[in-house]
Amino acid sequence: MRGLLRDGLKITLALCAGAIAIAPAAAQGSYSPYDESPTAALARYVRTLASDPKDFESLIGAGKAALELGDAQAAAGFFARADEQDPRSPLPQAGMGAVSVANGDLKAALPYFKRAQQLGASVASFACDRGLAYDLMGQQAQAQADYRLALSGRDADEARRRLALSLAISGDQAGALQTLAPLSAKGDSGVPRVRAFVLALTGDSNSAIRAINAVMPGTSAGVAPLLQRLSTLSAAQKAAAVNFGVFPDSTSTSYAYASPTRAVPGTATASTDRLSDIDALLSESAQAKAPARTVQVAYTRAPAPATVQRSAAPFQAKIWLQLASGQDVDDLSNRFRRLKSKSPDVFDGIKPYVARSADRARLLVGPFRGSSDAAIFAQDLETLGVDAFKFTNSPADRIAPLPVE
Repeated sequence: MRGLLRDGLKITLALCAGAIAIAPAAAQGSYSPYDESPTAALARYVRTLASDPKDFESLIGAGKAALELGDAQAAAGFFARADEQDPRSPLPQAGMGAVSVANGDLKAALPYFKRAQQLGASVASFACDRGLAYDLMGQQAQAQADYRLALSGRDADEARRRLALSLAISGDQAGALQTLAPLSAKGDSGVPRVRAFVLALTGDSNSAIRAINAVMPGTSAGVAPLLQRLSTLSAAQKAAAVNFGVFPDSTSTSYAYASPTRAVPGTATASTDRLSDIDALLSESAQAKAPARTVQVAYTRAPAPATVQRSAAPFQAKIWLQLASGQDVDDLSNRFRRLKSKSPDVFDGIKPYVARSADRARLLVGPFRGSSDAAIFAQDLETLGVDAFKFTNSPADRIAPLPVE
């Protein structure tokens, strides 16, 4: 198969893939009402289908879960069976469109999406997948329009990641980083990978390497050649590289992709997903460094309004970003309102806090899980001209939500 990564490049791609290409828990909302990983969801749906092979919702859920796990062949089987049960539903058609994109059969994907729309599906429900099809065809403007539609749907976070990559493919680094900022703020695990690719796609491979080293220190020697090559590819090749880990060989000028396979519960099929191998490596690294109680998101629960941190005995320092300081708390509220009015997308869902100490009050956002998460969001703010500094609170600091309304 032409255009596939050599074993060495697969390893380096895994290193630069950052945190997660297929977000196991973050994406579950698109196929499961439960708080579970795609693997657990697929197993649950398969158990239901064992007793009722015609259960439509389980067939759709299993198809989406299999697709999240990278097994396009299994997903196609589930969607085909669902279509047999209810040929008037748009869900199997949208699912087959997503399968076609995963298989690299882009011409087949668009008719499926069109049929899903004819059967009553909203464009936002499949726009994230259709946008990827357009990206892989080198039609970035259409891709970005679809991703923006998907920002209002269940695939909003994935659409935001893909939109950032697509903007970078178009050469808009500032727009791409600004698009990522809301995900950075809540510690989305896919941001390090996407951010590194954004920098590399726009020709800033040195910054991309530094971003990778922040996640996996000392990997620059293996990653540099791959990152430096990204900006030389065609638009379609860039999309294939950063979304599927597929690079063209020296003779290929078109999109080439071999569908990965993943183990389905009860089988022994080995995974060949190029991005997931690195994701696993990075996840293991992160888990080794993180405390046992760490949750998925870095933007953790802040102290309740009535909380006053006075005693050093129960005290635990937290990492924040300081956006401003002064004596007048009302002025800090006004500053945050001005920042949010200038960049509402970046500060969407971000709540400000005030830390009062003996000499001043500080305008804070956070807290963050670690220094690297705070640094990523600080860099995103820097692209907007906002200076942010890491701040670690002491037992003397009194932290409470800052009223801004």
